[in-house]
Amino acid sequence: MGIVAGLDSSPDFTRIVVCDSDTGAVLRQGYAPHPLESAEGGGRPSDVDPQAWLLSLGEAATGGLLEGVQAIGVSSQQNGLIALDAQGNTVRPAMVGGDKRAQVAAADLVDALGGRGAWAEAVGCVPGAAQPVTKLRWMSRTEPDAAMRTAVLMQAHDWLVWQLLGRPVRRTTDRGGASGTGYWCAATGQYRTDLVEMALGHQVMLPEVLGPSDAAGTTPEGLLISAGTGETMAAAFGLGIGLGDAVVSLGASGSVMAVHTEALIDSTGMITSLADATGMHLPVVTTLNAVRTLRGAAEMLGVPDLEGLSDLAMKSTPGSHGLVMLPYLEGERTPNLPHTAGTLAGLRRESMKPEHFARAAFEGMLCGLADALDVLRGRGVDVRRIFLLGAAAELPAVQAAAPALFGVQVVVPQPADYAAVGAARQAAWALGVTQGTLDPRTPPMWPGAAAQVLEPGDELAVGQAVRQQYVSVREQTHPGAFRT
Repeated sequence: MGIVAGLDSSPDFTRIVVCDSDTGAVLRQGYAPHPLESAEGGGRPSDVDPQAWLLSLGEAATGGLLEGVQAIGVSSQQNGLIALDAQGNTVRPAMVGGDKRAQVAAADLVDALGGRGAWAEAVGCVPGAAQPVTKLRWMSRTEPDAAMRTAVLMQAHDWLVWQLLGRPVRRTTDRGGASGTGYWCAATGQYRTDLVEMALGHQVMLPEVLGPSDAAGTTPEGLLISAGTGETMAAAFGLGIGLGDAVVSLGASGSVMAVHTEALIDSTGMITSLADATGMHLPVVTTLNAVRTLRGAAEMLGVPDLEGLSDLAMKSTPGSHGLVMLPYLEGERTPNLPHTAGTLAGLRRESMKPEHFARAAFEGMLCGLADALDVLRGRGVDVRRIFLLGAAAELPAVQAAAPALFGVQVVVPQPADYAAVGAARQAAWALGVTQGTLDPRTPPMWPGAAAQVLEPGDELAVGQAVRQQYVSVREQTHPGAFRT
């Protein structure tokens, strides 16, 4: 039996799981918050000293947590840009998250290359405020001195791996992390250094992109460090999703991500073509309005929480007595309607009741995500099972409607540290390849996530009728929204 560890450095905390490399059984765990500085105006800061991640890592690993561990995998928050000078020192704090400061820079880059379709063709995604390539553009325009001193670019998991290895000359990343930068193409497996130069103004050193089962190196103590990856890719690996599976994530905004055999180039820019942690691909379609739709409905109805909104919605019936909500409250990305607003249709005297409005909010959120799912299906992505993630996935109103509206089996995994588990599984893979016990093309067979399984059953026809009611309203108010 080998022992491996998975380290997940999220925006707010570090979590470590120590696992049996053969079975995936979790043996022990560690946790520590990140000592983040307060952001201007409150909330999470966009600029963070990456040393805070190391401090949190050290705290999470206390008490002999890593005793006997042979290999470590690292997952971390995506879209974190760490700019280093020629000596390996940071030229400014790490830029993390969806940095609103970079919104103008994103529009500049889209125009500079010739539009959304040109970017999709070049690297499989369209620059947004979160992506590292956009942050480079912002830095070159706003902090030219820092931009001029930048000689090396890394992301959060790259930097942590590099630190664990003792800051070697060789710097590495993986396909998953590289595919979200805006300057590496999952379809070709190559960097677009011209896009880095377009954004920053000069060429820099970029990390070597490792394969899924490759090791980044070994510490002087003999501890193997695997390639690492982004949180999304690590969580997918920890869940054990494969071909035929999709993940629907319910945050304030929503996303639909599926496993596919090839990178998808989408001229509309609705699909972001990411690589996963196994050698496959993760096309992603994002909606701007998911749980924020539910929270808005709860506030309007004077309901104290989402559980209360769910209870209210369960008093209604499928179709909400003809009430249809298009949940485009913050504009929308899928379909691409950035300046639109939400719509409430089908108002009749009998439908003007709180329970019908509550049900319409749940159905509108899920139908919007079903639209995103159809974007992937329209490009040949096979979806036979959906993993539903996020706290809202536990709500009875979501579980009652989702299988029929999506038209497939819905799996609601039990809450767990899937990104950390995925990082540990990657470490077990790299360790097995190094020891000659695993094929570099086949990851270790760990059991899938414990989960509740929901079938569409007899409600499928009813769900499809509700969906058609939603599509009819969408086509009346936004005709041709999904035409390319």
